[in-house]
Amino acid sequence: MKHALLLPALPALAALAVAVWAADGLADTQGSPTNFGIQDGSVPEDPREAGRGQFTDFPTWPVSRELPNDVFVFARLRFNSEGGRWGRYRGPGKWATDYPDADLNFSYRLQQLTSLQVSPKGAIVDIVPDQLRHHPFIYMIEPGNIALTDEEARTLRDYMLNGGFVMVDDFWGEEEWDVFHSALKQVFPDREPVELPVEHEIFHMVFPLRVKPQIPSVGHAMAGREQGVTFERWDAQTPHYRAVYDDKKRIVMIICHNTDLGDGWEEEGTDPWYFREFSEKYAYPLGINILFYALTH
Repeated sequence: MKHALLLPALPALAALAVAVWAADGLADTQGSPTNFGIQDGSVPEDPREAGRGQFTDFPTWPVSRELPNDVFVFARLRFNSEGGRWGRYRGPGKWATDYPDADLNFSYRLQQLTSLQVSPKGAIVDIVPDQLRHHPFIYMIEPGNIALTDEEARTLRDYMLNGGFVMVDDFWGEEEWDVFHSALKQVFPDREPVELPVEHEIFHMVFPLRVKPQIPSVGHAMAGREQGVTFERWDAQTPHYRAVYDDKKRIVMIICHNTDLGDGWEEEGTDPWYFREFSEKYAYPLGINILFYALTH
């Protein structure tokens, strides 16, 4: 069930940025891969056939025939993880959390609320240049046990320093932070993430936010509703939004730690209270803020 979002329609602030990216050599469609990365069978090619979604009737909409490449595609990063019973694995692990609902719901709300041309599908991309270069914005989820090769680290660094943007989301606590931070140092040995104050423009790009929100999973939100508890672990009580900058002071990565925007997108139809308190109030506004910042800087 889709709820009505009580948010104003937005201007096409980022449309030009998508068009510029599409016209740039980085987004050259010659030899373009499929929308869904390497066909390793770990997830269905089309997120609408993933089977684990809440809905079987995700909304769809037409894409411009005149400018088919000037379309924003929500791209999710596929990466290796380490640990657990399977050791190092590539299958539908942490990177696939909240898939496909989060991707499809965010894409739907983005086209509903903005003038941006948005694909009704999503993309899964691997850490290879020929796939990354088609997308100015990449979403990485649950990197708390990520394992990068040196080549993958170089590829991610080159992607970001050449104009790409990575949004990291949904990992909790100090142990997961330490694992992610080690991987980040592979990518940027000479850069440290910086905590963003709530006054930073990324929190006010389109929707002004007065707090740095902590968005829990719907289960944790319901369990902590009476006490007002939104953290999922005792060592994750404070949400952090950290940024990695390039030499021109452009944010190339935002790291959303001790919070879960993706669940706010995925679970918007699960419970009306959760939708009002987390999806509508924080998850969609902040997600759109981050995306528009990425596409206009």
